[in-house]
Amino acid sequence: MTETFDRETAAAAIEAPGTPEEHWAAWDGLAQLPAVPPPSGPVVVVAAHPDDEVLGFGGTMVQLTGAIQLVTVTDGEGSHPHLPAGRIAALRAAELERALGALAPRDCRTHRLHIPDTDVGAHEKQLTRQLATLLRQTGARLCVAPFTGDLHADHEAAGRAAAAAARQAGIPCWHYPIWMWHWGLTRRPARALAHRAPPAPAPLGAGP
Repeated sequence: MTETFDRETAAAAIEAPGTPEEHWAAWDGLAQLPAVPPPSGPVVVVAAHPDDEVLGFGGTMVQLTGAIQLVTVTDGEGSHPHLPAGRIAALRAAELERALGALAPRDCRTHRLHIPDTDVGAHEKQLTRQLATLLRQTGARLCVAPFTGDLHADHEAAGRAAAAAARQAGIPCWHYPIWMWHWGLTRRPARALAHRAPPAPAPLGAGP
């Protein structure tokens, strides 16, 4: 994915109602992107906050056949400032484990780095070192992380750190969008999408 888009226009769109899901579903540009099958070997999935992996890469995680190493950079404790941070972190950790039980029941290990929520950018170099070490130790074939132009500071910093770590490890890095689906427009796409994973197979017994 590339970052050739108008950040000022995109940032203004964040305050708007957002692009409806049915507009993206009807957009023919998505089907025209080349499909890239995920690797069979270990994959490191980076999430700035618990739930990013579900929102951004959950459908593809179901298809992965190799081991998954999920890195949650923060505990997501800043998502509800009016509630105790420790309580939110515990709730989100429990939600994450339940989500992974559905998405990746085979071989998935979680690494919680406990970097402060909303402050990933200040710890970007540290995060790069940690991710590079994990990529080498696990023999990862692919690193996946948030889009570096997602217009969320934590998402972008996590994406940059993952890309730098992947370069050091000599492996590819894919980026998944989250907020881009909100501020992007189908009539003027953000040019954030370079490829797509093949669609997940329908559950057994599901209709067409």
